[in-house]
Amino acid sequence: MSLVAAYIVPHPPLAVPEVGRGEETRIADTLSGYCEVARRIAAHAPETILIVSPHSAYYGDWIYLGAGSAASGSLAQFGAPQVAADLSFDEELRCAIEDLAAERGLPVGCVSAAARELDHGMLVPLYYIEQRYPSDKYRAVSIGGSGVHREKLLAFGACLAEAAARIERKTVLLVSGDLSHKLKADGPYGFEPAGPLFDEGFARVVESGDPLAFAELDPVMCEDAAECGLSGFIMLAGALAEAERESGEPWSSELLSYEGPFGVGYGVAAFEREEADRSREEASAAKAMADGDGADEDAQAVDSPACEGGVGGVSSGESIDGSCGDDPLAALARLTIERYVREGATPEAPALPDDLPRRAGCFVSIHVASTKELRGCIGTIEPVRAALAQEVIANAVAASTQDPRFPAITPAELADLDVSVDVLFPPEPARIADLDAKRFGVIVTQGFKRGLLLPDLEGVDTVEEQLRIACMKAGIDWRGGFDGIGIERFEVARHG
Repeated sequence: MSLVAAYIVPHPPLAVPEVGRGEETRIADTLSGYCEVARRIAAHAPETILIVSPHSAYYGDWIYLGAGSAASGSLAQFGAPQVAADLSFDEELRCAIEDLAAERGLPVGCVSAAARELDHGMLVPLYYIEQRYPSDKYRAVSIGGSGVHREKLLAFGACLAEAAARIERKTVLLVSGDLSHKLKADGPYGFEPAGPLFDEGFARVVESGDPLAFAELDPVMCEDAAECGLSGFIMLAGALAEAERESGEPWSSELLSYEGPFGVGYGVAAFEREEADRSREEASAAKAMADGDGADEDAQAVDSPACEGGVGGVSSGESIDGSCGDDPLAALARLTIERYVREGATPEAPALPDDLPRRAGCFVSIHVASTKELRGCIGTIEPVRAALAQEVIANAVAASTQDPRFPAITPAELADLDVSVDVLFPPEPARIADLDAKRFGVIVTQGFKRGLLLPDLEGVDTVEEQLRIACMKAGIDWRGGFDGIGIERFEVARHG
């Protein structure tokens, strides 16, 4: 057993709710990407995770391997000391990597005891991984970014895969790195034309399926773009090439998400064995999105610390459009949409009535009241946030401004909108005979493809129509029948 998968993730501290304090809702795609990477890592169940971070010990002429038997750290410097992690190191694998590197004349070693503290480049993705695959299930090897020549980075990456194979260690490689820091003139680092060019180049390399092309990106462009992850990306390319050479099994690559709302590019990418066994229980996609015809993908549950229920909330001075009636979830969704569209802000999460679940997946649907046409719908099958109110707020923002099928809602439209919230009960495996298109929604799964269709939709009258549309949304070929396609059903409570 050797390297089984590799992932690229960014590391903005505000992705952690205790740091972001609501700003993390602006990078919902990135959060969904973290959740999907965490889910896939848990599905692979590696013995060791190799973690590359440019914010560990970084040398221009040396590649650092985390020293000692363990490391710990917290996000105290970002105002969240309670967000902390501890890792036990895989000293055997680390030594095997160091020995191989020495054989090849590569400048690698454990030289800095001060760098044993986990940095935010590791802590941010670990925050999400911990929810799915706790650190007591694996050991780690900490690796720093490096300014050594690209050929040496590729050779070192090959050492990672070869060392894992040599000692028969089931391993996942996780590379933490942001993309360009110069995407916007009003961003913290300003704008350079090279910024968006670098991010476009990153996406092209991932989508091409040839990660070795990371080593061919124009060095001047990369420097001007102020990226911080490229050395790790090149290590990843070397590791994948070596693992493919050993096994003969090719890799697939997938860009799970990309966005840059704050002027820094955040990309999440996955590299998997093309022939890997992906069971129905393991499968899901990174983001849930549903409309009147169905849903493409789903975000998996990631626990967050409990919110302060009732702090702030909907104050007595805030009016709610009467079309929501007295329903608290629909009212909260409408308030969120109106405030976010008008002010770019969101309300604080209120305390909800006791008869509502504390946590649940939900979909926020927006229709034009006068025509009944869909105007936006985004949701999560399982809860991603600490409380249902937070889930409604985040999905209301996404449905009104981030649904890729529609432009963002404008203030002029607010008076002519109907808003509803569907709260999802946990899904359960089902046979076709167990389905009812009016009562149950469906989730279909094949490999990493997953599609969802809400129940009781206009124009969807039969189970076969429901399954067919869900498969079409997920990109699953249903024409030969539904054998081999995982099916789950769920009920919803519709509000508004």
